[in-house]
Amino acid sequence: MNPMLNSSRLRIMQILPSFGIGGAEQMAVHLMVGLAADHDVTAVGLYPGSAGPLEERLTKAGVRVRYLGKKPGLDLRMLPALNRVIRETRPQVVHTHLSVLRYALPVLRRGQVPLTVHTLHNTAEHESDRVGQWIQRFAFRGSVVPIAISQDGATSFERVYGRKCPAIIPNSIPTEDYEKPPEVGRQWRAQQGFDPDAIVLTCVGRLEPQKNPLALVTAFAALRNERAHLVLMGDGSLRTQVIDCIRANRVGRQVHLLGVRRDVPDCLAGSDIFVLGSNWEGNPLAVMEAMAAGLPVVSTAVGGVPELVEEGREGLLVAPGQPADLTSAIRLLVENCDLRQAMGTAARARARAMFGVSGMTGRYAALYRFYLDATTNGSARQSESWESGQAHIARAGGKQS
Repeated sequence: MNPMLNSSRLRIMQILPSFGIGGAEQMAVHLMVGLAADHDVTAVGLYPGSAGPLEERLTKAGVRVRYLGKKPGLDLRMLPALNRVIRETRPQVVHTHLSVLRYALPVLRRGQVPLTVHTLHNTAEHESDRVGQWIQRFAFRGSVVPIAISQDGATSFERVYGRKCPAIIPNSIPTEDYEKPPEVGRQWRAQQGFDPDAIVLTCVGRLEPQKNPLALVTAFAALRNERAHLVLMGDGSLRTQVIDCIRANRVGRQVHLLGVRRDVPDCLAGSDIFVLGSNWEGNPLAVMEAMAAGLPVVSTAVGGVPELVEEGREGLLVAPGQPADLTSAIRLLVENCDLRQAMGTAARARARAMFGVSGMTGRYAALYRFYLDATTNGSARQSESWESGQAHIARAGGKQS
């Protein structure tokens, strides 16, 4: 490896559409905050800023944040705007997320940046629309290095793009943020008006088809258990349909739509079970957060979820599209306090061991250096075999911790 790259701080630019509250945005912010301790990091948002909690975290960590003021729809002003910010900051690495390659790629192909990488935050079929997939197909055959966030994501990448994904780096979270003392959970429950003996099931996720909140409400309603309450934290296009589903199933007193909240850690501390009924997933941070909070998980076995939750140990997994199976799994934990506690303890232990941000940060830093060094030496880069590339990154970055 080039000793200059190995010893010096890297100039790293991360580009996202915005700094909203989605899992991809949270993962990118966790990564940037972790990288900022040893590298010079610039965060670029295509859309105007919102002064939200993620932007606050970036600023506190010393990450420079730039906003390009994108308007809705196609906005070709982003091409010169990205070109300007790249010329000003001279990054060695540009790391793109979500849909930004359609604007970044024309600028990056000018050769100003030694390395460009792109994280696929979902299965390849759902990560982008047709235009985006066409652009990414072109990018991945050229100079852009793709990164999957789960083995399932890597498999889908090969299915869609016809080649091996050169790296898999699972998402991570600051697990310590979700390890709240018991009194925090008790206080949150009291504020929400839950009885001490209530069993609180929580889902943190957008009210969108991917998360399938309608199936979750239907499965919950089939419990017919007056002690059980379902908390839905998030918002989205299905909100009206979810409300109609709640009314149709006559569970209005037991299902609570809390919308987008900043008190997710407190909510998880006051919950008994985490539930998720998604149709598809990437590597959901919400599951990791729940496990770090010591909650057992009941989820559909989609995407990277089975890589996070060991069936029968930290939770229960069911096939998607089977509300009756989801109901049965939920009922088993609702009716068995000892099993809930045992799985919750195992979940927290797994989160501590595997989901810490330092592991993800180390792997990404190792990946950057690996491909920068290969570029400098005129060697393998993307021709490097998938297996040996993975092995190198794991050795240099260490196991996820």
